[in-house]
Amino acid sequence: MADDGGGWQPPRPCEAYRAEWKLCRSAGHFLHHYYVHGERPACEQWRRDLDSCREWEERRSAEAQRSLCESERGRVQAARKHTLVWTLRQSPPADWHLPLEKDE
Repeated sequence: MADDGGGWQPPRPCEAYRAEWKLCRSAGHFLHHYYVHGERPACEQWRRDLDSCREWEERRSAEAQRSLCESERGRVQAARKHTLVWTLRQSPPADWHLPLEKDE
């Protein structure tokens, strides 16, 4: 990460942050998130990221650059801590083509 911002671009376009923030505040997302997690969705980080992205585009602020990098790093780390429920197969079972057993 260069301090002067030479050639650095935000991880996502500012429009992507705006779309995520707008989606997070939508009624459908609110209902889904509340049903699944039992709490209101936290949309503040998307708004902060949008503000930082706009600040970067307008002023090339080092603070905005740092904020966006930390936020994206946190998202990547959060996604990594959730493992898959199913283990993925490399090939189908040997007997996949045989008829299924009938339960009587």
